[in-house]
Amino acid sequence: MVEPAAPNGDLFFEGGQRVFPAFLTKLTAEYKILDNKFHAAGNSNGGLSAFTVASKYPQFFWSVTGFPGYLDEATPQQTAALSKMCIHMFAGELDSGWPEAMRDQAATFRAAGYSVTFALEKGQPHVIRTLTGAGAARLFDQFEQARTGNCAK
Repeated sequence: MVEPAAPNGDLFFEGGQRVFPAFLTKLTAEYKILDNKFHAAGNSNGGLSAFTVASKYPQFFWSVTGFPGYLDEATPQQTAALSKMCIHMFAGELDSGWPEAMRDQAATFRAAGYSVTFALEKGQPHVIRTLTGAGAARLFDQFEQARTGNCAK
């Protein structure tokens, strides 16, 4: 697992994104990465960032997962770039605003024929605890399914 930090403490959307795609290219050059592809995943702003990076550099990704997270301010090109990935979206039932936006986007992706799952996590706020500890196995199962081309629809 690799978890990049934005350079100089800059938030991703405030200039931190400048490390991509060089960061991904460096990782694939220095490490043995299966087919030079990753799984992008993140929580909250990290989920938004995961979707943005995956949509801008799709050649590097098997899947993208937001818990919560989605493709904010999606362009048609970014949306199309996700078409071959497994897309997983988790929202907390008690979260405000995120579940609706994610559900709508998941429905749009599904209607376009994308492989997408949307799960509303019962009793969970913005920070979803059902995906930690033993619950993290769900995420890793999805990563493995994506790697083998067995995305849920």
